[in-house]
Amino acid sequence: MNKQNLRQSLVGAVMAVAACQALAHGNVRCAEHPKAEWLAPDQLRQKLEGEGWQVRKIETTKRCFEVYAKDTQGKKVEAFFDPKTLERVQN
Repeated sequence: MNKQNLRQSLVGAVMAVAACQALAHGNVRCAEHPKAEWLAPDQLRQKLEGEGWQVRKIETTKRCFEVYAKDTQGKKVEAFFDPKTLERVQN
């Protein structure tokens, strides 16, 4: 494979990953709350683990908590939660 083909393949792969990420988050709409009203991510972790989830990581987006975990059936889940109420936001 020459350098031009390699470069085109890499650009295509990067664009595909970016498109998948955009689709994964496309319909999630958390309500906007002042940061002072947000609960701590550890509170969400405790809530989910109490319900039987295996939480791997919690990230903070502009309006949501994004959780990477396994649910009670052991299925990998990427889920979004309202940072004020800790309720799951459906997309």
